[in-house]
Amino acid sequence: MISVEEAIERIERAFAPLGAELVSLDRALGRVLAEPLEARLTQPPADVSAMDGYAVRAADVKTLPVRLKITQRIAAGQPPSGAIGDGEAARIFTGAQVPPGADTIVIQENCDEADDHLTVREGRRALGQHIRKAGLDFATGDIALHSGRRLTARDISLAAAMNRPWLTVRRRPRIALLSTGDELVNPGDPVGPAQIIGSNGIGLAAMVHAFGGEPVNLGIARDNLEDLDRAIETALGFDALVTSGGASVGEHDLVQTALTERGMQLDFWKIAMRPGKPLMFGALGALKVLGLPGNPVSSIVTALLFLKPAIERMLGLAGLEPAREVALLGKDMPANDTRQDYVRARLVTNAEGQKVATPFSPQDSAMLSLIARADCLIVRKPHAPAAKAGDTIDIIPLSGGCLSI
Repeated sequence: MISVEEAIERIERAFAPLGAELVSLDRALGRVLAEPLEARLTQPPADVSAMDGYAVRAADVKTLPVRLKITQRIAAGQPPSGAIGDGEAARIFTGAQVPPGADTIVIQENCDEADDHLTVREGRRALGQHIRKAGLDFATGDIALHSGRRLTARDISLAAAMNRPWLTVRRRPRIALLSTGDELVNPGDPVGPAQIIGSNGIGLAAMVHAFGGEPVNLGIARDNLEDLDRAIETALGFDALVTSGGASVGEHDLVQTALTERGMQLDFWKIAMRPGKPLMFGALGALKVLGLPGNPVSSIVTALLFLKPAIERMLGLAGLEPAREVALLGKDMPANDTRQDYVRARLVTNAEGQKVATPFSPQDSAMLSLIARADCLIVRKPHAPAAKAGDTIDIIPLSGGCLSI
């Protein structure tokens, strides 16, 4: 068996960033930029008013009260009709262009207007007050978003303001998903007395979406070489094939055999972890193959640890082990054995503002209800000593994905 860290390193090394494609801005959420994004214009394009009020010369409002002549009215989207001279003012609204000659905005609450004249009664009168200078946000040619960035909703808004309706992004990895086992049926199908619902295909497809990939569910292959071989043939041409179940060496575990007969070069099999020990990784020509355990919880945990960095690597992201945080342990835990443990836990914040992770009991790896309720995984190294409630521990949060504000 190899360690989790070594397995992640080998998997990341086997993948490379994919090519780029052009997508419209409205389809770019969650995508990864393949090249820097330059602004095509300056924002704001000219000095504009940040408030509703009056554009004046600071020299004219040094002493208050003062009476000025209103020579024009300027709304957002309308150019000024001329410059502001001595003793003059322009009625101006938020976002409107400041006329030449004006260098200060006095807000309307501090003024009185009558008969095309303005009386400025009070208020601060600093030079440049309430004026947004041209290029305050960005200027033409500025790089506001860098390559390798996964685009959030905020980024999409910025790209739109930069007048970039099309973005060059990494192609989404196409991941073929194959469940195996005579005992499996699809959700909604009749269930025989010795059968169970195959949840892995649906669940893994959702995880691939959350990681930024494009899943294609190949369905369920039965425990015979002919059915497996047909499914493998279908997967050729994808960026990766992810199987669940059948990767062990039992009499009915034929996935590894079927792939080997096709010419797969096995990189490793078995990892010193719990849940998820029987995990396989190899390559069938250009097709990378990740064989996950058939146990539903093991499948989810190993997808998080190993499939996620593979997809991130293809997207040109860091592709590191899931980001860890620290928390306090909510109850005592016994010493660990030779395998690295990933323990499902509830995460809360105590009165002192500290995160507290309390493991569920039992930790049976077939219990999907617990992984659905879990907020995090507690990570325990091999041979970790017994831990007491209140000890600091490492956790992996079970939330978030490629779609973000």
